[in-house]
Amino acid sequence: MLVVATGLSLVATGHAVLHKRDVRAALGWVGLIWLAPIAGALAYLLFGVNRIRRRAQAIGLPGVRSRDEDRPPPPQLPSGAAHLAPLVALADAVVRRPLVAGNAFTLLPGGGVAYPAMLEAIDAARRSVTFCTYIFDAGLAGDAFADALARAHARGVKVRVLVDAIGVRYGWPPIHQRLRRLGVRTELFLPRLTPAWLPFVNLRNHRKILVVDGRLGFTGGMNVRDGFLPRPGGPPPFMDLQVRIEGPVVSHLQSAFAEDWLFTTGEPLEGNAFFPPLAAAGPVLARGVADGPDEDFEAIRWLLLGALSVARRRVRVVTPYFLPDPPLITALNVAAMRGVEVDVVLPERGNLPLVQWAQAAQLWQVLDRGCRVWCSPPPFDHTKAMVVDGAWSLVGSANWDPRSLRLNFELDVEAWDPELAARVDRLVEERLAAARPLTLADVDRRPLPVKLRDGVARLLSPYL
Repeated sequence: MLVVATGLSLVATGHAVLHKRDVRAALGWVGLIWLAPIAGALAYLLFGVNRIRRRAQAIGLPGVRSRDEDRPPPPQLPSGAAHLAPLVALADAVVRRPLVAGNAFTLLPGGGVAYPAMLEAIDAARRSVTFCTYIFDAGLAGDAFADALARAHARGVKVRVLVDAIGVRYGWPPIHQRLRRLGVRTELFLPRLTPAWLPFVNLRNHRKILVVDGRLGFTGGMNVRDGFLPRPGGPPPFMDLQVRIEGPVVSHLQSAFAEDWLFTTGEPLEGNAFFPPLAAAGPVLARGVADGPDEDFEAIRWLLLGALSVARRRVRVVTPYFLPDPPLITALNVAAMRGVEVDVVLPERGNLPLVQWAQAAQLWQVLDRGCRVWCSPPPFDHTKAMVVDGAWSLVGSANWDPRSLRLNFELDVEAWDPELAARVDRLVEERLAAARPLTLADVDRRPLPVKLRDGVARLLSPYL
């Protein structure tokens, strides 16, 4: 047993020393590995190995390029956004998809608006439907989606559904079993707990993608569950934001799904049924930003850092979970100290106590330098959105926390359009009108036992 424990510890230590970018993380893991033989090495195997190599699977997907390939000249930025041009160069360097013109965006705030639009699109499908989500619960919403997908399949539409293997079990019974009984091709992302796949059990697919006939796309932060549906006489328990997209950038959503599907099943999605030619549909410049523990590692984090560095007037962030790492905290503070108005809107009451405790433990770090934090009242706001200088918007599935920015597979869409940015700004204004400003004094007056609880929770923030 001693020989086995020593061998496991040596292997795990070597991997941590070679692959952990953060010295503190490497030291922490090495300490755990040797202080808790076997258990520490197994913990590292489960939670410390954070990368999947799958670059070759993206080759040939429309709209996806190697970072080594030449990029076409970017389209001309809209009026008032010229000072943000360095952000285009940054995104070109870290994102494998080009900025494309000719897109139309419709904001769909809340399940009462988003779900009917998505179901209508599925019912209008003639060639293909691809659908990826983290949580897909049975219930009024889930059953409506399952029935619509089954109807599409019965019409001869090529339907592919991908649900995260952890997220699908948030509800019971798991809806993927019903979908399969209805004949809908449904697969789970990373479901296998075999030794070969054990190191990747902590890496989840958090993307929300619906593409119909390769031409109409939906993405955002909304899962499929009854909590997003309005209740009789009142609002739903959860709020969120989806976007309906037409135009060339839809191929970016489809290629992100196709890459995940190929990785999961080995089946390539090809041809006009999934990737038809796409004509211009509107004025928005846009780019799909896939992020994950693979070739797209930390792409969204780099984009956030870049946006904060070029902002001149105003930055607004809406997120349900706010656990930025030290570089992001520094970028937020530098922006505020340069005179940029930085507003961060968070839920007053979170749905995950550990996350809210950890969040409370580090909010002083941004409040102390001039960032403004606002607490929005219920319903719980699951929206993920960012607006910079009234010209650039970012919406999608990624939260401002280490799990989203380092561990999960995520998808955001950046959009360059003043009119769209104004629409997102109006949604933020609605939240700010009802929100309570959180001050440094509020954070400081927490009782000592609460501060200790929150501080301990913060130590777990890399995996919350």
